Amino acid sequence: MSEHRRKTPQPQGGGRAAARRAAQQSSGRRAAPSRGVTSESPSGSYGEESPYGGRAEARRAAQRGGGRRAAEGGGAGYGGGGGRRRGGGDGGYDGPGRGRGRGSQRPVKKRFIDYPRADKYGMRRWVPSWKLISGLCIAFLGLLMGFAGLAYAMVATPEVKDAAKAENNVYYWADNTQMVATGGETNRQIIDYSQIPAAMRNAVISAENKSFETDSGIDPMGIARALYNMAKGGETQGGSTITQQYVKNSRLSQEQTLSRKFEELFITLKVGKQMDKKDIMADYLNISYYGRGASGIQAAARTYYGKDAKKLNPSECAFLATLLKGATYYDPAGAPEIDPEQATPAKNLDRAKKRWKWILEEEVKDGRLDAAELSKYKTFPMPDAPKKNAQLGGQIGYLVDLAKSNFLNNNDRGITADKLAQGGYEIHTTFDKKKVEKLNAAVKKVYDSRIDPKKRPLTDTHVQFGGASVDPNTGAILAIYGGQNATTHYTNNADTTGAQVGSTFKPFVLAAAMEYGKRDPSLGSDQDESQREKVSPKSIYNADDMLKIKKYNGEVWKDENGKEWLQSNDGHESRGNITLREAMQWSANSPYVQLGMDVGTDKVKDVAVAAGLRDDKYMADSNVPSFSIGTSQPSAIRMAGAYGTFATSGLQHDPYSVSEVKQRGEVIYQHKKVNKRAFDPVIADNVTDVLKNVVEKGTGTPARLPGRDVAGKTGTTDQNKSAWFVGYTPQLSTAISMYRLDDNEKHKDRGFEEMYGTGGERTIHGASFPAQIWHDYMIDALAGTQPESFPKPQPWGETLYGGGAKSPSPTPSVVPSETPSSTPSSTPSRTPEVPKPGPSDSCGAWDWNCQNNNGGTNTGGNSGTTDGSTGGTTQPSTDPTSSPGDVGGGNGNGNGNGGGNFFGGPVG
Repeated sequence: MSEHRRKTPQPQGGGRAAARRAAQQSSGRRAAPSRGVTSESPSGSYGEESPYGGRAEARRAAQRGGGRRAAEGGGAGYGGGGGRRRGGGDGGYDGPGRGRGRGSQRPVKKRFIDYPRADKYGMRRWVPSWKLISGLCIAFLGLLMGFAGLAYAMVATPEVKDAAKAENNVYYWADNTQMVATGGETNRQIIDYSQIPAAMRNAVISAENKSFETDSGIDPMGIARALYNMAKGGETQGGSTITQQYVKNSRLSQEQTLSRKFEELFITLKVGKQMDKKDIMADYLNISYYGRGASGIQAAARTYYGKDAKKLNPSECAFLATLLKGATYYDPAGAPEIDPEQATPAKNLDRAKKRWKWILEEEVKDGRLDAAELSKYKTFPMPDAPKKNAQLGGQIGYLVDLAKSNFLNNNDRGITADKLAQGGYEIHTTFDKKKVEKLNAAVKKVYDSRIDPKKRPLTDTHVQFGGASVDPNTGAILAIYGGQNATTHYTNNADTTGAQVGSTFKPFVLAAAMEYGKRDPSLGSDQDESQREKVSPKSIYNADDMLKIKKYNGEVWKDENGKEWLQSNDGHESRGNITLREAMQWSANSPYVQLGMDVGTDKVKDVAVAAGLRDDKYMADSNVPSFSIGTSQPSAIRMAGAYGTFATSGLQHDPYSVSEVKQRGEVIYQHKKVNKRAFDPVIADNVTDVLKNVVEKGTGTPARLPGRDVAGKTGTTDQNKSAWFVGYTPQLSTAISMYRLDDNEKHKDRGFEEMYGTGGERTIHGASFPAQIWHDYMIDALAGTQPESFPKPQPWGETLYGGGAKSPSPTPSVVPSETPSSTPSSTPSRTPEVPKPGPSDSCGAWDWNCQNNNGGTNTGGNSGTTDGSTGGTTQPSTDPTSSPGDVGGGNGNGNGNGGGNFFGGPVG
């Protein structure tokens, strides 16, 4: 064939047009020429062209394009068409292959939030970029600011008058009539900014909020500084600003919740923006509480220094600024009724001096006080002693203090003295107005008629009476006598005074003997109740004077100096072997001291506490014999309550004085009546019967109430330093105390004084003035009520012998005369017999067999002395018409209180 007729071979599958289209559609970064036969360019036709599959193959080749180095065209040879680095032929020279490079991947399109990250691999895909983190932070802050702005706009600023207006506390009698309206001692007088001394403002700013004049109400640096100082343990400046404290005290509730904290923050910002700094400072100082019932700087200045606020000097202002940290712990007068351990006068004074000095130094550092001015104030400005409000005079002040203490010590709402003093509470007490008036009148009658300090300055000065009357069935305190006037005599005599109770403690010894029993000398000290012998009031003990007191195992008790304990009786009177019932009737000491040793003084203490006395610092050492005759010093309130436990057949009720407290109509406190079984009813009823005999036939006869069952006990202590009468009916239990004690607490070495000659009496004992007061009060207090009887006692225990008393031996029918005689006596001598009292009665005062069964001499009736002196020693009278009061110069019924403990301690 001629050369000019020869045609170039066409590729199969679509011809030149398909090849051109395929080449145009390929998209590699840089197309490399095929290693095989070239395209239709004549210059490249030095070999055969690769066979193509037509148009379809060309399209596939184009679709495979896009690698990093895609081949130009899809020729055969070494990987033609569509490969990344090498062409994509069949891997040889004959057909299309797949490239092994990345040329086949398309570019990744990034998202708006590139997470996980599209252009990273492995764990790096999950690590957020700095752009993402920054964006999130900005979004969060924006959201937070938006929320804060919304909250700021929504929170309303409450009115000051709704939260900080001064209110009185109102105390009510038991019949719900108003007793007194007072905030405790709350008072407030609002003064203008101009009347507040600059020294006071400076002291508060330096102590509480250094940036007050420039901040917006919130001080982040101040909060951080407070935390840092707290971590270091140094003196702290409050983290809250003055504006925050003002808002908290005047506009918000005192609850500590997160929502209230946020509310306080936003209101503070609003108040800081709306109010002038001068107004904030003035309101803050006028609203703040400074202790002693003083709210506001003017009331505080008058309360602590007796002057107007504008007359305060920088030193006094620094002290008043100290009180803003908490008057309970910075008032030098102390607050032991709130915190007896930490709020003592000494500790408070030490804290106040340190903070006072620190505030003055801070003022100098801040440029608010000249150093030269500071040098003038080297001495702490001691404030005046606390003063009582005039409306709290008489008994009202004692009643308010007692009710306030009862509420603060028992509420579960966390109400403190500071909160209570801010006012707004209705306090319903248990006090019976008529009974309070009757008890006060009974004491006043004795005091006015018998106590005359001008006439008898050596014996009638410093005479004090105390009293308390309790409902035994509930524990409600119905009346107290705290002293002549609460505004002049600050100590409440119805509370603990330190006066020992003497023989009024003996009923607890008898109850312990009946409850636990007498220990067996042959057994060890750890004897359970099954090994003990239950004691009956009919048990017989030796009532001799100067009796050797023995341990339960028979060893004579010796004191710390090795001296034997010899227990004396009142007037050194010896009564021989008598029953415990009689020993209580005549208040003989030696039988009950020995009984306490036989039972265990620890058991006596247990019974006293179970009856209602407190095991506190006023409970005496129970490891000595005299514990059983009243070396303890409980309050009149506690003694009345404990005797009330006998009146209720062994059910004990704690005394209380507040029945209910309301705030804005809501009951926030209510007394919960709780009673517990102190001891078996049979034991309580037997003790009551023994004490009933004391009033009917013994030392307590001045307390008899015509037509009523009365049980009670007299008590007098060593050296005649205190005298008591505690007694009860089924409806009312009352305790009366009398002692001499200088009521000026500033006097050093003050102590209880002897009462020999007081009121014109040779001695003072429980049967004298205390019993007279008890009688006069109870007559009036029970007027109009129906008399009730005590339960009849049931037999209990065995008739045991102790304290040297021995069981009687058979008496011979004939006893020969001691002196032999040639002429037998027609009348044999008589052998002394042991006493044989009736089941419930006692021996007669002149029953020879009962009173003098050991052949001794019965001395002196009831002389009334308590210092160990003998009130006249006589031989027994043979006149059947004589009475006990006719012997030894006694008083007729006797005080029955032990006298002159040989080694000290109560003897009555």
